[in-house]
Parts: sequence; structure tokens; C-alpha cells
Amino acid sequence: MAEPTLTAVFGPNAVQDADSLTLSKTDLATVGLTPAANNKAEGLLAAIIRIAENSLTTTAQETNPDQSITIEDGFPSLIDKDGTAYRRNQKTINFDKPDTQSSIDPDDY
Repeated sequence: MAEPTLTAVFGPNAVQDADSLTLSKTDLATVGLTPAANNKAEGLLAAIIRIAENSLTTTAQETNPDQSITIEDGFPSLIDKDGTAYRRNQKTINFDKPDTQSSIDPDDY
């Protein structure tokens, strides 16, 4: 099989060239982002992770050995920040590659 495609991971309107990656906020809206001219950086990252987890599943990797990254739910919990209860939702992102070095090099995936 082939590696997951750009549009499978980031949405049907994702495009790239040698200098840029363009993601559509409309695609990210499918996972809960409200597109605006001034979306917060953390909100955008959360939406990117949520849209990517739709295709980068452990089940998909089991049927596609060319898939190197999986995103799965972690363990939700409640934490305290200055006397206020916060819900912490975790995502585990796994990067699989041949064992030649210990760091994450984006060019390996």
C-alpha cells in the first residue's frame, strides 16, 4: 500500500508546494473548529490533530504497513490549575521508523 495522502490526513482541500503547506479551515471545521480570521494557534493545532487522527489510526496502520504515524486517545483526567478544575484530554502520537536513531526527524516519515 501507499503512505497516507496529504488530503487523507489534512482534509480534501490541503495542498503543498516546495515552500508552503496550505490547510483549509473549512476542512478543519469538520472536527469542530469555527473558522475565523484570528483563530488561536493552539485551537488550530488541536483541529489539525483531530482531523489527522481520523485517518492515522492504529487499525489503518495494521492494514497499511507504509503508515508510520498513529494518533490514539490517551487517558482523560481532571487537573487543578489555581483552584479551577480542568479536563485534560490526551492524544498519543506514535512515530514508527527503523531503529537507526533516537530522535524524531520529520524527513523519516
